Amino acid sequence: MYCGSCLSGAALARALGEAGQDVLLVPAYTPLRTDEENVSTDRVVFGGLNVYLQQRSALFRRTPGFLDWLLDRPGLLRRLGGQTRPERLGPLAVSMLRGQQGRQQKELDKLADWLAEEVQPEVVHLSTALLVGVASTLAERLDVPVVCTLSGEDSFVEELPEPFRTEARDELRTRCAELAALVAPSGYYAEFMAEYLDVAPERITVIRRGLNLEGHATEPKAQRVPSAEEPIAIGYLSRICPTKGLHQLAEAFGLLLREPALPPIRLRAAGYLGRGDRAYFRQILRQLNRRGMTDGFEYVGELDREGKIAFLQSLDVLSIPATRPQSTGLAVLEGWANGTPAAVPDHGVFSELVAETGGGLLYEPNRPTQLAAALKQLVEDPTLACRCGQQAHQTVHRDYDIRRTAERTMELYSTLCSV
Repeated sequence: MYCGSCLSGAALARALGEAGQDVLLVPAYTPLRTDEENVSTDRVVFGGLNVYLQQRSALFRRTPGFLDWLLDRPGLLRRLGGQTRPERLGPLAVSMLRGQQGRQQKELDKLADWLAEEVQPEVVHLSTALLVGVASTLAERLDVPVVCTLSGEDSFVEELPEPFRTEARDELRTRCAELAALVAPSGYYAEFMAEYLDVAPERITVIRRGLNLEGHATEPKAQRVPSAEEPIAIGYLSRICPTKGLHQLAEAFGLLLREPALPPIRLRAAGYLGRGDRAYFRQILRQLNRRGMTDGFEYVGELDREGKIAFLQSLDVLSIPATRPQSTGLAVLEGWANGTPAAVPDHGVFSELVAETGGGLLYEPNRPTQLAAALKQLVEDPTLACRCGQQAHQTVHRDYDIRRTAERTMELYSTLCSV
């Protein structure tokens, strides 16, 4: 699937390279999938098959290098069906966080040897704290600072079954204390993770996740008059899963259809739908069918970059009713980059982003009736919707360019390397 953390990492690596830095973007588990130019290496570290087999059997912790190499072939790894459901990955998550004390020690040693002998980096930057088990080994072997970007790890950890939830959180706290620096994508998440990881707030640097704005709308949308032929389009762009809240948006859509005075509306959804969430999606479709709303709903699937931008530009309102606080709000930023106002829950990074941009309306989380009320306000008042979209468009294009993210990141690297 297109993963937000991977998209952000790829965009940052490309921007750092364009700024004259020597950057190597190295995928872990599977080859990187990005919706723009892929600047990652062909080499995959901690290949998913090797990691899984070493977790399951001591035999694979002693296999010869040529067999590991075969299992790490990108073509093979690309065909893997991703299984990232936390309830099934507790032992593996804890093992990876334990680093040299975990069952994937062989993979960590291979990574350290390769970086020390062939790459010789000045800084190592981890894209998620779920990889932080490698930090102390790499810092010691390479004698360089190891940095980590925090990217929603708490959501994964808190869904692990016990005792793995507690063990994983304890390991995260221990390992993150060994890092040279931590990076958070928002003020909200920096404050939250300082408490969650039990680290001093000043150890976390806030660097916003910027966007590659190429291809996004250079001008915000003009106000338009809806019609039966071109109804108001309410949209959703995220992974199709319970925690992202499409079911709540479908319920709110049903409530809006009961409003006789509203102009014609439709609901459009896009995003990755994994095998494990197909039953959830079928339940939403049954709900829409029972209420006679199927004709007003369209699922367009997972989109590449061009399709994603076109989709966002086709919407009048964007909503991602996440049931848990989010750390980055990347899809909402992309919507704003195209002048699309948003109705989002008043928690996590969304509260911070709406306050900063004026890009939409907040509502009480996990209350479809409140979501419907926010959507109704934006649909009924096109002047308000247009103003929100224009304000957010201006802010995102000014403050969320990936080049600004690269500049802040280079400043952090420079500070760490001069210590």
